[in-house]
Amino acid sequence: MLERLVTVGQAGVRVRPLGGDRAGEVRIGRFLRNPDVTPREMVASARARTAGLVAGRHILAIQDTTSLRDDGDQCSLQLHPTIAVDAADGALLGLVHAAFLRRTGGKKALCGKRPFDEKESRRWLDATIEAAQLAAAGAACVTVIADRECDIYDEFARRPAATELLIRAHHDRVLANGTRLYACTESLPELGRETLSLPAAPGRPARKVVLALRAGQVTLKRPMRNRAAETAKLPPQIVLSFVEAREIDPPGDATPAHWRLLTTHAVTTLADAKQITRFYRQRWTIEQLFRVMKTKGFNIEAVRMADAAPFENLTTATLIAAIQVLQLVRDRDGTGRRPLADVFDPADQPALEAVCQTLEGKTDRQKNPHDRGSLAYASWVCARLGGWTGYYGNPGPIVILNGFLRFKAMHHGWKLGRLV
Repeated sequence: MLERLVTVGQAGVRVRPLGGDRAGEVRIGRFLRNPDVTPREMVASARARTAGLVAGRHILAIQDTTSLRDDGDQCSLQLHPTIAVDAADGALLGLVHAAFLRRTGGKKALCGKRPFDEKESRRWLDATIEAAQLAAAGAACVTVIADRECDIYDEFARRPAATELLIRAHHDRVLANGTRLYACTESLPELGRETLSLPAAPGRPARKVVLALRAGQVTLKRPMRNRAAETAKLPPQIVLSFVEAREIDPPGDATPAHWRLLTTHAVTTLADAKQITRFYRQRWTIEQLFRVMKTKGFNIEAVRMADAAPFENLTTATLIAAIQVLQLVRDRDGTGRRPLADVFDPADQPALEAVCQTLEGKTDRQKNPHDRGSLAYASWVCARLGGWTGYYGNPGPIVILNGFLRFKAMHHGWKLGRLV
């Protein structure tokens, strides 16, 4: 089914095209509805593959939530995946964890009175616990990265010892010394500044930004809650590093970039602070993943499958296929030095090389600069098939997805030709 997903996924994810013919449609339909087929098992298989790639690496375990279905009233379905990225070179190594959240009946009443383990926000800690298994698989360090929704005291207090955290602050918390978190950097001198490229986002074009960096140590106080006995089990204080990155002289019509980051990593120098902002910027990888899965890519949102279990199975398979596409994107420059086998069957290499010969031109920029057998070599081929000319910047995920799908169709014809 994964092979079919990356062959016809450009047209959207639907069971009939996935099958290819009536027999294939029935076969995939039975697979999706088989009670022995579950997202848990598919994720476990993908996680085992990822765990085999992490030895000796500093891993960024990036987690977030995306909406799959929402009737605008009281029923919705969200997906919460965690992916592994190499902190040194940005290579996407694979899936770590994924969970579905099904909401019915509107907002839960008396949310503040329910135990933390019964809340949806427990998903952030669950993903962190799963990420800690990468340390047992040989990772040199595991840093869990999340956006503001993960700014939860329990996340910091109950994190596994094998993980570090880097979370964008959401709450202007009261600190142990009585001051507020957001104001604590006002009296601190700048460590220095850095210039970086801010990617485009809805309502915001890409631009260069100059960030002033400040950092210091903060002590968070345990929050007061309705369930006193449960709260008392948490440590009364937690010591963290706080990094503030504030844009200097933004354009007049732009919202200034301003990141407030809480981390368990020690941050005392400008180099430390730059490393934290570099790690945090890798969070954009999971946003790219959602883009590939959804409207601009596999269009999983458009699937009209009514039954919950088959849809979740199909979504999990689509998540794994989208990760493969993004692995090609992440290693398009060859910096990760990933092998072809991360995404392709090694038997595909002759077809890749044959297609590559038809795409190369006379100039150096129209020739594939990467070693044969590398993932970057295949990424170049897919980018060219997707419409990239070799000029005007780097190919994006949708271009590479389109080329990846086109190569799969060409490879199908290649195999048929060898049978005749």
